[in-house]
Amino acid sequence: MRKKLVSTDNAPKPKGPYSQAIAYGDFLFVSGQAPIDPKTQEVSGETIEEQATVVLTNLKAIIEEAGFSMKNTLKVTVFLANMGDFTRFNEVYKRFFPMDPPARTCVQAGLPLNNMKCEVDMILGK
Repeated sequence: MRKKLVSTDNAPKPKGPYSQAIAYGDFLFVSGQAPIDPKTQEVSGETIEEQATVVLTNLKAIIEEAGFSMKNTLKVTVFLANMGDFTRFNEVYKRFFPMDPPARTCVQAGLPLNNMKCEVDMILGK
């Protein structure tokens, strides 16, 4: 098996020394995605709902570029700037995983941009 870098213009370009995702065999490891608009490369959205939608849409674009689907998601890690946004984040999250949601961890974290409310990474398998 070889690792394969996955990249799409439909998600933000990495702002550091990392790849959008790595495919390895039947697995896909997707780097944490911020609420960055892929066209402007700027944070998009004021509310947790808006930002969560951007993050999960970006993840979906990367996943689909790699030939996977959201249904292939095994594990999700959610980083929230404010754990008070947990319930509101979940309302958006449920739209992307309406059935058989993956395993998940959610933690409060200091995020790299001041106006970022969430970041999410994923592991998928076929």
